[in-house]
Amino acid sequence: MLKKWTQINNLPIRVKLISHFLLISILPIICLGLLVSWTVERVLEEDANENTQQIISKVNETFEFYISNMQSITYMIAFDDDIKDFLSTGNKDNKYDMQQFLRNFTTISSEIAGILIVNKDGEYISNELYASPIIDLTETDWYEAAVQNNGIFHIIGRPDGRRLLSIVDYKNEDVVTVVRSVVNPFTNEVEGVILIDLKLRVIAESAKNVRLGKNGYLMVMDKTGENIYQPANSIINHIPMEWFDDTSSGNFVKEVNDENVQFIYQRSSFANWITVGVFPQRDTLFELKEINFYLVVFIFFIMLFGIPVSYYLSYTISKPIVQLMSFMQFVEKGNFQVRYNEKRLDEIGLLGRSFNKMIIRINELMHLAERQERQKREAEFRSLQANINPHFLYNTLDTIQWMARKQKALDVAEIVSALAKLFRIGLSKGRDMITVEEEIAHIDSYLAIQKVRYRDKLLYTVKLDDTVKKWYTLKFILQPIIENAIYHGIKEKRGQGIIEIIVEEKDSCIVMIVRDNGAGMSIEQLEEMTISLAEAIVRTEKADEIRNKKGYGLLNVQARIQLTYGKAYGMHIDSELGKGTIVTIRLPKLVDNQQPRGGEL
Repeated sequence: MLKKWTQINNLPIRVKLISHFLLISILPIICLGLLVSWTVERVLEEDANENTQQIISKVNETFEFYISNMQSITYMIAFDDDIKDFLSTGNKDNKYDMQQFLRNFTTISSEIAGILIVNKDGEYISNELYASPIIDLTETDWYEAAVQNNGIFHIIGRPDGRRLLSIVDYKNEDVVTVVRSVVNPFTNEVEGVILIDLKLRVIAESAKNVRLGKNGYLMVMDKTGENIYQPANSIINHIPMEWFDDTSSGNFVKEVNDENVQFIYQRSSFANWITVGVFPQRDTLFELKEINFYLVVFIFFIMLFGIPVSYYLSYTISKPIVQLMSFMQFVEKGNFQVRYNEKRLDEIGLLGRSFNKMIIRINELMHLAERQERQKREAEFRSLQANINPHFLYNTLDTIQWMARKQKALDVAEIVSALAKLFRIGLSKGRDMITVEEEIAHIDSYLAIQKVRYRDKLLYTVKLDDTVKKWYTLKFILQPIIENAIYHGIKEKRGQGIIEIIVEEKDSCIVMIVRDNGAGMSIEQLEEMTISLAEAIVRTEKADEIRNKKGYGLLNVQARIQLTYGKAYGMHIDSELGKGTIVTIRLPKLVDNQQPRGGEL
């Protein structure tokens, strides 16, 4: 993953900008188009379902109106005196009046196909229906269903095997039958049954005029799943009852003949029918496809416009950057005369002007470096000339020492030998870094010369840990400190003076301790010296002002140490008036003579 991201970072800035512009312009448009498409699809589906439910609800209200009317008619018939007499006693003396009474209902309500009244003995009166004399109507299914409902209005639906014929030649498939038993309120016995046939065309006219989409329609089923109304050329002839939930309304999608079909249903609480809206799902998606088409066209034009604009914008941004990059390549090849000349006020213009200032500054630094290089070569030449005399001097001292020994002047020979050794280590072939062992040898030679001068007034001891001998340090660190101890400590003291030098490893550092029993320093002098050591680097930059002041040698050593190793290293002084002084130097361990880079100053 990191490698892939690195490869992306290696792409040209123009490609990155074009990709960026395309992403922030086209990708949101595509996402918005998908979101709109999904939202419209959901809204259209919800609207289609809601509208279909409303249509079905209106159709069910129509059905319930007709069924409710049939129920009212059964009550009106049952309250007629002649009908009551016929049902209770079987009296048919007023048969004609009763038939005329029933015809009035079929005249007023055109949706009624026929009315039949049957008493408990199987005798009947009807205006349009009749039965075979050999048939006992009390044994028919519809009669028994009415009796079982005990006076409650009951819808048979499209009846089969009811054993009735119609004068108008209505078939069972053309009517919907409703029945209600007439119960004696005093004895609670069924005295007969009223049957009314409702013309199916009434239901068909309410449902067939409803169109759902291009090919959708309504169909009506009873509670058992039998079709009450179904149009011709139906998508499905029979809907299994297990497809429906127990809820009063709902919708589902099923695959019929390799096509997804949407079913939206609603139950009629009064008639106990199920009205179902059936339509292919592609009818609902037609409007969605049209909307998607316009979305695709819109996205296409956005891309057609966005790609050239993205390219142009990326070109205007990357062109000055590429130009600056070419200028930098010229500079890399050594051409420092190139300049950025466009008058821009944006960030690129600021970068170009900074580039010009940088080139000017580089030219100045190059000229300065050339001048310093010439000065350095001149200084090296002068240094080479200056070194001739010291070399000649310690070579001459070696000759004097050899002659003194020949003349048996051993004390003179020892002093001359120490002085020659002092010069030899001091030169160190021009090196600034020497081993700790060499630094101690240099101090030993210096103290040997001072010992001859001060004789018994000066005693010194040197303790060098073997583990630190081969480590490297700056040269001439100890000599100024010991010189300060002799001239400002031992010399000012009455009696014998002792200088103790200890070099050891402590806390992963080289620690050099110079202890004397000289005059020491007062509290004020110690505080002043401590402050001076803390500001050694700054103070030594003003060498002309402090060169002849007391402690200049110590400040010079402190400045050299901290400039070379950093402020974590250096010297610390403890002193007490009349008792002596202790100088502790802390240095890093270096295994070679490479001069380290200074730390934080």
